[in-house]
Amino acid sequence: MPTTPPALRPGDKVAIVCPARKVSHEELAASLAILDSWGLEVVLGQSVAAAHHQFAGSDDVRRADFQQMLDDPSVRAILCARGGYGTTRIIDQLDFSGFAQNPKWIAGFSDVTVLNCHLLALGHESIHGVMPLLFDQPGGEEALESLRRALFGEAIEYTAPPHALNREGQATGELIGGNLSLLQTISGTASECSTAGRILFLEDIDEYLYNIDRMMVHLDRNGKLRSLAGLLVGHFSGPNDNAIPFGQTPYEIIDTYARRYQFPVAYGFPVGHEPENQALICGRQATMTVSAAGTRLHYAS
Repeated sequence: MPTTPPALRPGDKVAIVCPARKVSHEELAASLAILDSWGLEVVLGQSVAAAHHQFAGSDDVRRADFQQMLDDPSVRAILCARGGYGTTRIIDQLDFSGFAQNPKWIAGFSDVTVLNCHLLALGHESIHGVMPLLFDQPGGEEALESLRRALFGEAIEYTAPPHALNREGQATGELIGGNLSLLQTISGTASECSTAGRILFLEDIDEYLYNIDRMMVHLDRNGKLRSLAGLLVGHFSGPNDNAIPFGQTPYEIIDTYARRYQFPVAYGFPVGHEPENQALICGRQATMTVSAAGTRLHYAS
């Protein structure tokens, strides 16, 4: 079973870092106020407000900043400020040996999927959830509350309405997944995780429909779907199409491959690049129930 980092308590110190795209202090003002209202002390990494083209500083700056927060025993959680692109450029240079002796929560989504999967491959839980840049987005109050509950070790339960493509059933397994493009990117690397017996969740944004199909072909061909316990399909926001239409929606594309297997499938799950982005604990044992009434997901412990 993956290691669960200690729950946060009021007075704990948390760090905000930028392993990918740059962000300004001004863009984080609302998140600092919210974290303060949770009773947390916030320290900003040197990558915050750093810039190197689109990145939050050079690879060396972002890596050193993240490493410092991994190794600092007084920092009880690391929140990735935003996604974008860049975490895969530094992941292999990070040393998690100190972290393994003193685990802490690491949270983020989108490009941070590589960290969620890398940590699970190393045997540690992490949080796939809303990032500080988006803490104050309209309609995101429930997502933010789910992140707080995950960080502080409080109970969380998730529901989704019925969907025409759902396949009913019940499954129990550790949660794994995140951004489909990143799951494709880390295939064959040290960050890749087994999906066998696990509940996979998927989301993405701004992808061409044919590319969603190509990535699902890859997941199917490399066996990632074959032994799943269950599949949760989240938001596929802003899909693009070519001049000659692909002919299927993102959910219809995914269904083409999911229907080859017998595990339960839930579409319209509240995770991804929309305000409804519930915090999921990667590596945590969960049970999903898909019925005519909709989908329910809860943790086994």
